[in-house]
Amino acid sequence: MAEVSVLEVLLYEVPIGTLTRVAGDRTLFAFSEAYVADRNRVVLGLGFKDQLGELITEFRPTQTRLTPFFSNLLPEGHMRVYLAERARVNPAREFFLLRALGRDLPGAVTVRPADGEDWPQGARDDGDHERPGRNPHDNALRFSLAGVQLKLSAISDARGGLTIPAKGVGGSWIVKLPSREFQRLPENEFSMMTLASLIGMDVPAMQLIDIEAIGNLPEGMGALAGRALAIERFDRAQDGSAVHIEDFAQIFGVYPEDKYRRASYRNIASVVGAEGSSEDVAEFVRRLTFNTLIGNADMHLKNWSMIYPDRRRAALAPAYDFVSTIAYLTDRGAALNFSRTKLFSEFSYDELGHLAAKALLPEKLVLETARETVALFHQHWQAEKANLPHSADVVRAIDDHVRTIPLA
Repeated sequence: MAEVSVLEVLLYEVPIGTLTRVAGDRTLFAFSEAYVADRNRVVLGLGFKDQLGELITEFRPTQTRLTPFFSNLLPEGHMRVYLAERARVNPAREFFLLRALGRDLPGAVTVRPADGEDWPQGARDDGDHERPGRNPHDNALRFSLAGVQLKLSAISDARGGLTIPAKGVGGSWIVKLPSREFQRLPENEFSMMTLASLIGMDVPAMQLIDIEAIGNLPEGMGALAGRALAIERFDRAQDGSAVHIEDFAQIFGVYPEDKYRRASYRNIASVVGAEGSSEDVAEFVRRLTFNTLIGNADMHLKNWSMIYPDRRRAALAPAYDFVSTIAYLTDRGAALNFSRTKLFSEFSYDELGHLAAKALLPEKLVLETARETVALFHQHWQAEKANLPHSADVVRAIDDHVRTIPLA
């Protein structure tokens, strides 16, 4: 197999640019001339706009890694290692990992070899030879879902169950598997997302499903016990076509390992206010308030996204990854600064007012939405906390935590 040095980047299946690997394991990204010249172009990402709203076309080369936008399309941690092993790719060399997984990525981006060859069945990690070992066609998974947690892309079968696609690509559901570290994590997330939906937030369809009921689970994953959380993908339309999204690590040009450090909720609010509608702003405040009330200390940059329903205008994407982390870890602060502080105990109407002023948001809308969210949280939490499938430890942790928040 000849060395592949150029990957073609497609958006909605239309070529818009290339990723080129050159000497020294460096990678260069460039938009195509046609994409640059198209004044009605579809939007790849907000981070590709300059201060005047014009398309940025000059990019620095990266070494071993890709630029943050493309790096954030790849999984992290154990999931990256798991998929890289099955694709026979060094997980640190992102050009080859993206080449292996590029047929099924978050949003409407896909990546394929530019030499006319189809997506690889057995990827190589160095351009010279394949790594030794098992047949690359066996049990290969060819999708990428960003994040650390073990998760799979699944399709709904004729009986209403879920099956992992035989060829490792496709699917309109995300299946989040049980954690070996955190007890009943899928039940925790299902409960918090259900509560958010009752309060009025934009939450995708979801269900808890027994591991044994999932068809075609990859090798090793069938050994997990308990229930998984299945969530309908909001980056896939009913007809299976892709809907473009990008997370805020991509928007801010931040690598995944910096998702807790390089920005604040105030920064996210500024983008939502500038690019979205007043309802997007209200939804942002609902989610921020709610996740503070449940003690979610893991709402980092990759847990907020924008979506492009008409391919050009950005809006706040549906909610995801709502978990009460204080049930497992005694965090006293949020993943990011609110405006001046990240301490839960300092989340007050004064702090929200400061966020609104600095992010250029209507203060009345921000504060009234927060008050409404607090009231609805107390109403639905008291009514449902004994009925949701989370553990008693989650109930105790949230009840204790809410008493420490000034806004509550």
